[in-house]
Amino acid sequence: MKKVGKFALKALGGAAAAYAGLFAVFYFDLDGKLLFYVVEPFLDKHYSKMERRDPMSVPYMMVKEGEEYVK
Repeated sequence: MKKVGKFALKALGGAAAAYAGLFAVFYFDLDGKLLFYVVEPFLDKHYSKMERRDPMSVPYMMVKEGEEYVK
């Protein structure tokens, strides 16, 4: 019975530590800060280097030869 009690106390202590850690993340908004200061600049730097076609250079109405545009 002593082993079960020790295991229960360890499990309860682990659960309390996890709860305290999650509460700290919520209270200090650590997930939002991580996204804002780490993830977003990394993604911005990565995707800003990508080659993109200019959508303004494509004509608005593209009609192939032999076709007629009907409204």
